[in-house]
Amino acid sequence: MSDAVTMLSVGDLVLDEPDPASFLVPARPVLAGGDVVVGHVEVPHSTSDVQVSTDIPAPPADPAALHALADAGFHVVTLAGNHVYDVGDVGVTDTIAHARAAGLATAGAGPDLASAREPAVLERHGLRIGVLSYNLVGPRESWATSRKAGCAYVRVLTHYELDHASPGGPPSVYTFAEPASLAAMTDDIAALAERVDVVAVSMHKGVGHTPAVLAMYEQPVARAAVDAGAHVVFGHHAHIMRGIEVYRGRPIFHGLGNFVTVTHALTPTGNDSAERAAWARKRVELYGFAPDPEMPYYPFHPESRNTVIAVCRFGADGLVSAGFVPCWIDTAGRPVPLSRSDGGEQVAEYVRRIGVQAGLATEFAWDGDSVVLPGVG
Repeated sequence: MSDAVTMLSVGDLVLDEPDPASFLVPARPVLAGGDVVVGHVEVPHSTSDVQVSTDIPAPPADPAALHALADAGFHVVTLAGNHVYDVGDVGVTDTIAHARAAGLATAGAGPDLASAREPAVLERHGLRIGVLSYNLVGPRESWATSRKAGCAYVRVLTHYELDHASPGGPPSVYTFAEPASLAAMTDDIAALAERVDVVAVSMHKGVGHTPAVLAMYEQPVARAAVDAGAHVVFGHHAHIMRGIEVYRGRPIFHGLGNFVTVTHALTPTGNDSAERAAWARKRVELYGFAPDPEMPYYPFHPESRNTVIAVCRFGADGLVSAGFVPCWIDTAGRPVPLSRSDGGEQVAEYVRRIGVQAGLATEFAWDGDSVVLPGVG
């Protein structure tokens, strides 16, 4: 009979500032309670500075920062995201090598597609836990092939339709997963479910910097993962929280937002890239916000300071419970876990509200200072 296994997961991690360990200090006591702690590493960790991506390139972070994650209690880092290939093959292989040297298991990227689709598998208290990772947002150059490094992915198609008689007017936008690509993901999940007791799927998905909205493809793809055998889906990429739903008794965290995401790369002035500086200026036009000038190392939407640590508990018979610990990103860029009476209620209400706005009717309850999801299991 196995003991219960606690899995924790957080959203995007960008440790591109000095003393990365300091940003994790407030969360360490909570992270220490996880038997398996998962986070998404957003940028390459490499000493190379050759920019390959034609998307908005992120600068590589110090490889030593990955040791800060391991020291803070992380066990698995997912890598399938839009920035993993920003410094090319060397960035992919360096990130994997440095993560593993720090004692972190990796999923979602590799020297070829077969490697990128391999799960991270760990054993805790007699249970085998597998983690898969997929990039759903592009760019195509980040995708691995049979002979190219990169990430595992699900190809999402976008169709624009003018639904009214006003040429040049705003179109309706339809997004959906390309069938063969979706089938590859569900095949991976089904195969992993035959090998392990718990399957967690990480998805880099969603519309960036935009509160509440779920794109059309997001719910069907996440639910397809559960139908294929996933016990939990963890989303990230938008750099702002998304809602939560329970589907067939299993939790889907549509977007865990930011966790530690500190960088000066997207500050409009003073960085070393004309492309990043142009993007920082354009972001105001696209998303209607400018970063807080008092937080130049945190260039994200003000609502993104609401964040959570997802919590799932598993036993010999499967998923026992799921929920989250509310957190607030403080003025130093550090995610700080909150008690129910000291700000936790407000963060939980934010997550509930954006879920309702996105059409998700998930109920929340409290167990001490943690939120629990009724109907799980």
